[in-house]
Amino acid sequence: MSETEIVYGLRAGIALCGKRPDDVVRVGYAGEVERDVADIVRALGRRKVPCRAMTARDLDRVAGTNHHEGFVVEARARRWATMKELAERMAKTEAVGIALDRVRNPYNVGAILRSAAFFGVDTALLGAPAPHPGLDPTAVRVAEGGVEHLFMSRTTDLADTLGRLKERGVRIVGTDGHAKEDALGAPFGRPAMLVLGNEREGLGPRVRAQCDLLVAIRGSGAVESLNVAVAAGVLVAHLTKRASDER
Repeated sequence: MSETEIVYGLRAGIALCGKRPDDVVRVGYAGEVERDVADIVRALGRRKVPCRAMTARDLDRVAGTNHHEGFVVEARARRWATMKELAERMAKTEAVGIALDRVRNPYNVGAILRSAAFFGVDTALLGAPAPHPGLDPTAVRVAEGGVEHLFMSRTTDLADTLGRLKERGVRIVGTDGHAKEDALGAPFGRPAMLVLGNEREGLGPRVRAQCDLLVAIRGSGAVESLNVAVAAGVLVAHLTKRASDER
């Protein structure tokens, strides 16, 4: 496993430098964003962190893409919370979290994490088959800094992890387009974990079995379902507010 990670994208990089300055190894930036990152470059310079202006071609090479928005950060690899740490945090703070069951598209993952951070979700749990899932750099960029505001954890057995959270009093709410319970009127409560499934297959059977409640977003019927990232935004906006109202 790499000891460092590359984060690119202006807002993603700024958020990393602000939240994890001790983890920053080096920074590269384009001239057109120099004003946007001037304060960060000065602060990192005082820490003796190498920061330098780079050509677009050099930034492309370091980032491995030209979608870096003129800002690339090399940082120590992100620390992922253990299941025990996740459970203790959720139980202690009565947090609302979001879990992803085999949601792999980095654009969807990034958009979901951005919405989660925007609406004040506390924790995010990524679930996928082995090897351990991580965060694609594209997902980090699309999240626009949201990743740095979430308590991040991951698992190769989401159903087992959800079961352990239930033992600590966390309510597990799953999403299913055919569920009888309307998400916009469903009880939520705290602590709670909202679980979103793969767009094509939905929630896996073992994950579904761990859910205390299944909810659906009602639509006009013109199309069958929402994109998972859009659905996440709708659900998180409503359920975080409802959970707060019910405290």
